[in-house]
Amino acid sequence: MSDDRLYLFDTTLRDGAQTQGVDFNVADKAAIARDLDALGIDYVEGGWPGANPTDDGFFADPPALSRARLTAFGMTRRAGRSAANDPGLAVTLRSRVDTICLVGKSDARHAESALGVSLDENLAMIRDSIAEIVRRGKEALFDAEHFFDGYKARPDYALKVLETALEAGARWVVLCDTNGGTLPDEIEAAVASAAQAVPGARLGIHTHNDTGNAVANTLAAVGAGGPPGGGTQQSHCERCRHPPHLARQ
Repeated sequence: MSDDRLYLFDTTLRDGAQTQGVDFNVADKAAIARDLDALGIDYVEGGWPGANPTDDGFFADPPALSRARLTAFGMTRRAGRSAANDPGLAVTLRSRVDTICLVGKSDARHAESALGVSLDENLAMIRDSIAEIVRRGKEALFDAEHFFDGYKARPDYALKVLETALEAGARWVVLCDTNGGTLPDEIEAAVASAAQAVPGARLGIHTHNDTGNAVANTLAAVGAGGPPGGGTQQSHCERCRHPPHLARQ
């Protein structure tokens, strides 16, 4: 671990908003963002501009935060588009925040089967999109979707995805256990390998609690390579739970 400073990234307003029975309005989101800011959270992911009217309204007039960096979520550019001319990415880039987190494929199988692109094109999509954020003077974060499953199948490619995002200018490269099925010993081994490709001070971890291991996996990652954590204050996520910040603190 390069230093003992942990950064907390809260995704209640984006991933948590997908929880069954949760229905935030713009005022709810603004109030929660301010509360998270008051608690000392470092990053507050406010939602996905362009995904729904609530998120559009939230980012049209984002709340002023004193400490936390309000973050907009989005996807990398599509195949066949430039980062500067992709409609979906453009909405995220236009959001009135200084930090943007993009998700991209780190599992070679998903790049080829789900996106229908070559592995090189997937890397180009990540590289171009992150570079465009940086070119516009914003802070870039990259969520490596399905990283741990991708690492099991094609470790060389999963690590290449991380390196590509880092070289393009990503401040944080976040390792996502998207399916929530990875166990602590597997997390430890994969993060130790990832920390050889990306400095520990630039790594993040985003776990899910499908097997009850979200907190254990986060701690295993910190021990293996020193990545700061990403989670939600109330532990809500799209399926089950994230590791709560208070448990990790």
